[in-house]
Amino acid sequence: MPVSLDKNAPVLVTGAGGFIGGHLVAELRRRGFSKIRAVDIKPLAGWCQSFADVENIQANLKEPAACYQACKGVGAVFNLAADMGGMWFIERFKAECMLSVLISTNMLLAARDCGVDRFFYSSSACVYNADKQKNADAAALREDDAYPALCEDGYGWEKLFSERMARHFMEDYFMNVRVARFHNVYGPLGTYDGGREKAPAALARKVALAKITGRHEIDIWGDGEQTRSFMFIDDCLEGMIRIIESDCREPLNLGSDELVTINRMISILEDIAGVRLTRHYTPDAPQGVRGRNSDNARIRRELGWAPSIPLRGGLEKTYHWIYGELRKPESQRRPAFTEAAETRYLNVASSGLEALAGLPKTLPAFGLFQSEEQARKFSQV
Repeated sequence: MPVSLDKNAPVLVTGAGGFIGGHLVAELRRRGFSKIRAVDIKPLAGWCQSFADVENIQANLKEPAACYQACKGVGAVFNLAADMGGMWFIERFKAECMLSVLISTNMLLAARDCGVDRFFYSSSACVYNADKQKNADAAALREDDAYPALCEDGYGWEKLFSERMARHFMEDYFMNVRVARFHNVYGPLGTYDGGREKAPAALARKVALAKITGRHEIDIWGDGEQTRSFMFIDDCLEGMIRIIESDCREPLNLGSDELVTINRMISILEDIAGVRLTRHYTPDAPQGVRGRNSDNARIRRELGWAPSIPLRGGLEKTYHWIYGELRKPESQRRPAFTEAAETRYLNVASSGLEALAGLPKTLPAFGLFQSEEQARKFSQV
């Protein structure tokens, strides 16, 4: 049966230092939740948002003990933690994306053993069959289109496997697990450079830099005719809370159904910024599937609601925030999350450290390209 989360019971948000997690913690606070535990692997200074009245914990949730400590005493869990980013990251670091299965596994086990009442798992539209996404005008993806399985390599397979594991935890252990498949979430306070950023933030950054520098040109991955839908963060927050409180046991699309080409999104950003840019296309750059949109029939049927914030309105807020950041001295900007390669591979045996040769000094990296110079060509205006 649908329930309302108890605002006086402890609630856990993993991945709370990230873009979506930080906004979710802020929204729970706004709604009156009084006992929030926020966990992320990043040092607190690197979190997108943090709050003094929240229990903030830095922990590696790939470790079972950290998951049990995080779940102890909480009534509801929003499990958003994962090692992921934009197309650069998920194409280059497939094994790293797959290792997020350790977080999914350990969090479900800890939630089961700690008696968590409600568990939300954030999946992705990357679980969908790639054969259904070969055309820019492809039909919107229904939840059933995840099968037969042909996911985004690496990241998508981990998400689909973790969905199945969540399903079987519901069946075998009678847990209340709810799953949402996110479609391209964007908004202010998100990563906009460094390699983990998604298309709306990356393009908003490029347009803003073109306006600031007066160099009215933009580099575009692919031909710009690939299509996507993009969901503003406020719709994502509303959807997550509605889904965890629902009685829907099947995965639900959580995304906008407003389909747009990359070229169209750039035109919207140009209108917002008041500039016109010369476009340079790079057909062989990473661009993912050709077309993807969200079919929202099931979420409307189950919840009587679906994401509805228009793309232009969300892009206006996102662009102006990124433009404001770029106008600041570099020392005052929100830093992109990076980490030393040696830190990521710290547990490699000493005899295996030669494997680090050739890796960039920070991650996410330029490993998708043959050289750092080539990578920077695609990452800067």
